[in-house]
Amino acid sequence: MSYAEYLERERSSAIRHEYLRGDVFAMAGGTLEHGRLAARVTHLIAGGIGQRPCEAFSSDAKVRVDETDLSTYPDVTVICGRIERSPVDPEAATNPVVLVEVLSDSSEAYDRGEKFAHYRRLASLQEYVLVSQIERRIEVFRRTANGRWELSEATAGGRVQIESIGMDLAVDDVYASALES
Repeated sequence: MSYAEYLERERSSAIRHEYLRGDVFAMAGGTLEHGRLAARVTHLIAGGIGQRPCEAFSSDAKVRVDETDLSTYPDVTVICGRIERSPVDPEAATNPVVLVEVLSDSSEAYDRGEKFAHYRRLASLQEYVLVSQIERRIEVFRRTANGRWELSEATAGGRVQIESIGMDLAVDDVYASALES
């Protein structure tokens, strides 16, 4: 499918699709836990940004990696400064500073592997955050000054730093729920 055909399909579709080099994949419907964790992270990051010139976006925001021809909808996208848009898709941002994915059984291998390989091609990306649905664990992959990626992680009772936006996340705050069963 051409990218123009993909865009036309997205405009009329009730569900979102990921696009990769002509192939189109329906984004799996999320679970309640996935939705809750994505919403909590969005809320906490948006609140932690404060007066910085950054903004947190939900999974409705499309991110495009023009270099690898991938368009997708991360669970949380943080952009600082002016939004840069793809020349082939004005509704897709190309300059995220932080991307967050909530891991699910069906997407974890892809999110850790091939998708992260695409994301690493974004020159603006400084941190990639993975939030587990299985256990209270958050991983942050951070691009170092020499361009390498290093991992830091925290579990229950711990905190992770999101240095590029000057904040940290308490693991217990991400997993807190007013509706504990």
